[in-house]
Amino acid sequence: MELLGLLSDGFLVAFEPLNLGLIVLGVVVGLFVGAMPGLGSVNGVAILLPMTFLVPPASAIMFLAALYYGAMYGGAISSIMLGIPGASTAVATTFDGRPLAMQGEADKALIAAALASFAGGTISVILFTLFAPPLASVALDFGDPEIFALMILAFATFVGLSGDDIAKTIFSICIGMVMSAIGFDIISGEPRLVLFDLIGFQSKINFLVLAIGIYGIGEMMWTIEVSRGETMMSKATITWDRTMSNLKIIWGTWKAWLMGSGLGFFVGILPAAGATPGSLMAYGVAKMTAKDPSRFGKGAVEGVVAPEAANNAASTGSMLPMLTLGIPGSPTTAVLLGGMVIWGLQPGPRLFVTETDFVWGLIASLYAANLFAVIINIAFIPLFLWFLRTPFTILAPLIFVLSMVGGYASTERMFDVWLMLILGVGGYLMRKLDYPVAPAVLAIVLGPIAEPALRQSLLISGGDAMVFVNRPIAGPITIIALVLLFLPAIQFVWRKYVRSTKQAAG
Repeated sequence: MELLGLLSDGFLVAFEPLNLGLIVLGVVVGLFVGAMPGLGSVNGVAILLPMTFLVPPASAIMFLAALYYGAMYGGAISSIMLGIPGASTAVATTFDGRPLAMQGEADKALIAAALASFAGGTISVILFTLFAPPLASVALDFGDPEIFALMILAFATFVGLSGDDIAKTIFSICIGMVMSAIGFDIISGEPRLVLFDLIGFQSKINFLVLAIGIYGIGEMMWTIEVSRGETMMSKATITWDRTMSNLKIIWGTWKAWLMGSGLGFFVGILPAAGATPGSLMAYGVAKMTAKDPSRFGKGAVEGVVAPEAANNAASTGSMLPMLTLGIPGSPTTAVLLGGMVIWGLQPGPRLFVTETDFVWGLIASLYAANLFAVIINIAFIPLFLWFLRTPFTILAPLIFVLSMVGGYASTERMFDVWLMLILGVGGYLMRKLDYPVAPAVLAIVLGPIAEPALRQSLLISGGDAMVFVNRPIAGPITIIALVLLFLPAIQFVWRKYVRSTKQAAG
C-alpha cells in the first residue's frame, strides 16, 4: 500500500500543468529526433539539455526522459519506412520491418512497432516500480565473466536453430568481430587492424555509421535493383477493417513482446549494456523460438515486435542503475546523469529517501510518456503512409542524402562518409550473395562489450577458462549458450541416426 501511495503522489507531480506539457512536448520532439537518421536519443538529450535549465530540475528530467521514450518509438519509423535505422537501437527493427513495408504492409509494421513499444515500456515501468532496489543489487552481481557469458548466449541465438545457412551465419559473425576490433588494443594500447595506416581507422568504426551504410545505402542499392526504380510500397493503405485485422495478428505475437520486454529490461539494467544489445538479443531469441524461423528477415511481425518491446524496456531499465547506484546503464542515461548532478541531485540509494517527490514523479512521468507516445505515434501513421507513396526515383536520392547527412552529423568526419559508401556496397553485396547481415551487426555491437569482459575475466582467473563455468550465474548461462551453439550439429547427427534406423527397419 505504501508503494501505491508513493506512486499516486508521483502522478500528482507528473500531472502538474507544466510537467504534463513538457512530457507531451518531449515525446513529440523525441519522436522526430528518433526518426531522423544519425540523431537518436543520445544526441537529442545532449542538444536539448542546456535548454532545460529554464525549468525546475524535476520538470527538466521528466522532459528529457519523455524525449528518450519518444526517440525509442521514433527510431522504428525510418527503419520501416526507409530501411535506415534512426538510431542503433532500431537496427533490429529493420530486419523485418523494412520487408513488411516493401510488401505493402507498412501500416502493420508501424502499428506493431508502436504497440510493442508501449507493451515494453509499460511492463518495464511496472517492474521498475516494484523491484528497483533488488534488481539494482542483482545487476551489481554481474561481473566480467557473467557479461561475457551473456554475450556468448546472444551469439548462440543467431547460430542455434537459425533458418539461415550456418556457415554463412558464422562467417558473418566473424566479419563483424573483425570490424569491432579495429582501433587501439584495450590493454596494450597498440594499434590493430589500422588498414593502409589510415588515421581514421585508429578510432573504432562508429556503429551508427556502419548501420546507416549497410541499412541505408546498401538497402537503397538493393531496392533499386529489385524494383527497377518503380514504387514498391504504393499498396500501403489504412482502413478500419485492415487495422482491426492487423491488431489481431499483433495480439497473436504476445509471447514475442512479453519475452522482448523482460529480456530488454534485464539487459538494460546491466551497466553499460544499453538498448541496442537488448533489441538484437530479443530478435535472436524470437527467431530461435519461432515455429518457422525461416520467415524472419522476410517480413515476420515477431521480428518487429520483439526488438521494439526490448529497446523500450531497456531504456527504462537503464534508468534503474542511474537512479539507484549512480551508474548509467546507457549512453543516454550517462547524459541524464550529468544533468542530474548539475541540478544538484545526487544519484544513489539515498535518492529514494531524500528526493521522494522527484523520484516518484519521474516514475509516474514514464507511465504518462509511454501512453502519449503510443497515441501520438499511431496518430501519425497516415502521414507516414502518405510518405511511402513517393515514387522511388524521388525517394532514393532522399535516402542517400539523409544517409550522408546522418552519418556525417554523428561524427563530423569526412572519413566516415567515405566509409559509409564502402560499407553500403558491402551491405548490398551481402544481400546479393544471400549472406545474413544481422549476425555481423550483432558482432559489431557486442564485440566491444565481449572482448574486455573476456580479457578481464581471464586476467582475474589467471587464464583459467573455467571461470565461465564455475560461477553460479555465469555457469548456467555458458552451458545454455554452448548447447545452442552445438544444437545444429546435434540435430544433424540425430536426423542421420533416425534416417539410418528407418532404412534398417525398412
